[in-house]
Amino acid sequence: MLHGDQRELFELSFAIPSECAARVADGRADIGIVPSIELSRQSLDIIPGAGIACHGAVRSILLVSKVPFPAIQRLAADSSSRTSVMLSRVILARKFDAHPEVFAHPPDLVTMLENADAALIIGDPALLIDPASIPFHTLDLGAEWVELTGLPMVFAVWASRGGFPAQDPAPFADSLRFGRRHLDEILRLEQPRLGISPELAREYLTRHIVNELGPREYDGLALFLQYAQELEHQAQSRIVTV
Repeated sequence: MLHGDQRELFELSFAIPSECAARVADGRADIGIVPSIELSRQSLDIIPGAGIACHGAVRSILLVSKVPFPAIQRLAADSSSRTSVMLSRVILARKFDAHPEVFAHPPDLVTMLENADAALIIGDPALLIDPASIPFHTLDLGAEWVELTGLPMVFAVWASRGGFPAQDPAPFADSLRFGRRHLDEILRLEQPRLGISPELAREYLTRHIVNELGPREYDGLALFLQYAQELEHQAQSRIVTV
């Protein structure tokens, strides 16, 4: 959208996912690529066809624990992605019957594990961690979701705020394809800035992340929102009955 044929269509601003959601919510933005969980919290209209998803291991969303997963009672979470925080809660509840207290913490693994049983690391900081080289229990939450459900996991979607005129999805899909055609250029620019290997950068963008969304992705999205809603209801019930 900065360099392709779409570059004059929108006034662009850039932010982490949770901030994108906040800007759409308070009207600072009309359209955003927002965490999927916001679809259950805001009145949003999905712009179909493009987003951020995975069909297996995602590599950039890691849950790292110094205790066995069923024993996690406190989880320090990088809160830059609200979807990933909810996904960690869903996976821990459904697979391990664990319902930890979750609190926000800057994304530093050492200090997170000093203050909690486990840490949720998201995005670039997660890519800098080699799970095989650290002495902790580690889950890739993309892989865990696909194993649990058999469906893709959708982390974010393009969406407009409720009441905004319906958007043609073509510019968003075209922008995505422009980026795919210029992948080598993107890798050359971004990989040194992130400090990860060229091999991991290419693998991440070509194998771990999926950007074109179709029926199976939206089925996975619907199931995630269902599980999230059920988990919230269960949490409220526990508060009431204690």
